[in-house]
Amino acid sequence: MILKPIASILMLFVTLTIFSQDNLYSSLTIPEDLKENANAVVRLNEIVVSLKSSSEMSVKEKRIITVLNKQGNRAIDAYVHYDENVKIKALDVLAYDALGNEIKKIKKNDFKDVSAVDGGTLYSDSRVKYLEYTAINYPYTIEFTYETITSNTAFIPSFMPIDDYFVSAEISSYTINYPENITIRKKEKNIEGLDVEQEITAGKFFYKAKNLSAYKPEEYSPSLDAFAPKILFASKQFTLEGVHTVVENWDDFAKWMYHDLIKVTHDLPEGTIADIQNLVKDESNDINKAKKIYQYVQDKVRYISVQVGIGGWKPFNASEVDKLGYGDCKALTNYTMALLKSVNVESNYSVVYAGSTQRSIEQDFTSIQGNHVILSIPNNEEIVWLECTSQKLPFGFIGDFTDDRDVLVITPDGGEIKHTKKYTTEENTQIIKGNYIVSNEGSIDVEVKIESKGIQYDDKYWLESETERDLDEGYKKRWRYINNVVINRMSIENDKDSIVFNETINFKASNYPKVVANRMLLTVNALNRNTHIPDRYRNRKLPLKIKRGFKDIDEVVIALPKDYKIESLPNKKVIENKFGNYVAEVIAKDENTLLYKREFIVNDGEFPKEDYADFRKFYKEVSKQDNAKVALIKKE
Repeated sequence: MILKPIASILMLFVTLTIFSQDNLYSSLTIPEDLKENANAVVRLNEIVVSLKSSSEMSVKEKRIITVLNKQGNRAIDAYVHYDENVKIKALDVLAYDALGNEIKKIKKNDFKDVSAVDGGTLYSDSRVKYLEYTAINYPYTIEFTYETITSNTAFIPSFMPIDDYFVSAEISSYTINYPENITIRKKEKNIEGLDVEQEITAGKFFYKAKNLSAYKPEEYSPSLDAFAPKILFASKQFTLEGVHTVVENWDDFAKWMYHDLIKVTHDLPEGTIADIQNLVKDESNDINKAKKIYQYVQDKVRYISVQVGIGGWKPFNASEVDKLGYGDCKALTNYTMALLKSVNVESNYSVVYAGSTQRSIEQDFTSIQGNHVILSIPNNEEIVWLECTSQKLPFGFIGDFTDDRDVLVITPDGGEIKHTKKYTTEENTQIIKGNYIVSNEGSIDVEVKIESKGIQYDDKYWLESETERDLDEGYKKRWRYINNVVINRMSIENDKDSIVFNETINFKASNYPKVVANRMLLTVNALNRNTHIPDRYRNRKLPLKIKRGFKDIDEVVIALPKDYKIESLPNKKVIENKFGNYVAEVIAKDENTLLYKREFIVNDGEFPKEDYADFRKFYKEVSKQDNAKVALIKKE
């Protein structure tokens, strides 16, 4: 074998590098800093929005993205939604290998084409074309281009150069062109200090961002939307579902939405109106009427998941939902609203960003926003919020899906930004009352009652519909720190009136305490041990955010084995700081009985990133104390 001189190899490498520096299809040209924390790198993303009139808009996008590993496949995002108002004019994909050589060409007809919604003819025209691409080797690059034309101009795409974790962006640009008789408003978020060019002239906005590093998610941090760069756009004059309007503020927006999109759909059959009036005839107040109607809806209809904006923004007619028995959030919320209206109970269609992130409507930027719809019922100084898509949630309970965020409440007289229910730390309680017997051989026989409220109720109410087998597995997982658990009895009560979830469980486990010679070491907290320790970050980037606080109160009586006596008990432990409180103590009621009392409180709130280490230390200390042991020694 003849080896080439090292100098020649180096020269060849340098030549190849220079030749390919501008080649966005080759993984060799990715800047090293953009690979950090990245599973994929957006090499180029160009979006051009052309608003030709208040009733015609085209959106063109060209995205070149290099996928570095298997986890980066999800970042391709090669899909386009369409319906009777959104037409796909162009759709192409080219695939390249690591060196930038083209390896596959995919045309519009090669895309998978499926209904955007399963299980309902109401949304038969809502479809999506998506790429199903299986990579052979990594890295590889995808060039995805498309153009859509729509008569709906209410929703103008935002400029989001980074829209997911573990994805960096080399070049990302956004252009919006519009005629002079249209007014475009914008709102910039989180672009300070970034490499962003901009050009704003009559009839045009242009932004270009370069070299944006990937975000790595950090536990207990704000949502990506809170810190990622974004520029929102909205037109003062727009058309939606064939209806033209001019909107200056939320009042204008809500009046248009109610009178042109919502009001016209309240066409309940006379028979249904008569049934509803008969249903609530004995109820004297609006809230009791609403409770019965909410239960009626839960019993009658089922939910089909359709994101707001797909399947149209206008709710389907109440008569259709009444006949077919299903709908998306818009349809079911609107149907419930129509039923309430038929018995003169006021309720309001409310637009929200749903999800655990608690994202709020941008109240200083009037535009089409949100991804979900709920219902609000005025009740003196309070508002009762209804999640109309759930067949299981109690009346007036919304849980962590839509809690504690600003939403747009739409009324016939205008719109107003309101804040949904915030479940406080004191409301999010779990109370454990139990007892267990420790045998001489080291087995335990446990009887425990658990009462959960607030968000802790939200964590468990769904258990009501689980099978006995799934419940058995679930409880063993809950007490996974105990070996050899055998569940003997399980009883669940979902008190929807009081919004309390009650569990009663009896289980046994062998070899629970550690026996060494004539001593037994008993970990006294058997029923609610904290095993969670927040992740460690050597260089924390994001602030600390505790979205929801909670309060756990435990009181457990422990019957000690007859052949043993108490040698030593752990001291009472009290921890107090800005993140919460912890108190645990073991009380000897007599020589054979202990009482274990514990209270663990975590407060919600936002704190600087520098506080994260102390927050983690708090959880570590709680975990340590939850493993405190009672020393028993055999009687002579």
